[in-house]
Amino acid sequence: MPTPDSSDLSNGFDAEAQSAVYRAIFTRRDVRSHFLPDPVDDAVLARLLQAAHHAPSVGFMQPWNFIVIRDPARRERIRDLFLAARQEELPHIAAERRDLYRKLKLEGICETPLNIVVTCDRSRSQNSPLGRWHNPEMDLYSTVCAVQNFWLAARAEGIGVGWVSIIDRDALKHLLGIPEHVVPVAYLCVGHVSQFAARPDLERNGWGSRLLLADLIMSETYAGAGEDVLKRIASGNGPSAGI
Repeated sequence: MPTPDSSDLSNGFDAEAQSAVYRAIFTRRDVRSHFLPDPVDDAVLARLLQAAHHAPSVGFMQPWNFIVIRDPARRERIRDLFLAARQEELPHIAAERRDLYRKLKLEGICETPLNIVVTCDRSRSQNSPLGRWHNPEMDLYSTVCAVQNFWLAARAEGIGVGWVSIIDRDALKHLLGIPEHVVPVAYLCVGHVSQFAARPDLERNGWGSRLLLADLIMSETYAGAGEDVLKRIASGNGPSAGI
């Protein structure tokens, strides 16, 4: 498995490498469909998990674990949890959006060859409060960084990833034997895909649209005006600008 040597760590990336990083970021998708039945090679999966394991973590706590789920019967039981949770969520969706909600493809639990649960062991940093004394949730945030590393590495490998959040966490913990002090942070459907969509599915289906970056940049204080040059430049950069 390739690892960077000291010369790789001293300077910024060349233009080609920079382009590849931004391409992975801008073309990453939360994949729900277009999955193929082809198995994911263990060597590829190991690279993705290595990328996740090299995520930043506060206090170098590395609170994550990765549960690999291949068994079809187990995944069917988890899909049942998803379907039940979706029914519970439906009444809380605005009435005028429920028909669209019902039509949305929101998981690929059984369509993919494997699923991965990324967990956060909240006891792992018990003896080291570095970075968590005032912000105890940083172990959870660190675990999310591992999810993002996995996701971007998967995109670079041509592997689709879908994050299923519509699952009752306690029911999932019971089904997978996850201890009380361990939190399941992300349930990921992982597999080869026939294509990556040009736009996120929820955007393409009219559920939402991307906010303007210029409207999200503030100066010095919350809602502080200013940074007009930065806002103008940022508004011109993005996937459509060829980054």
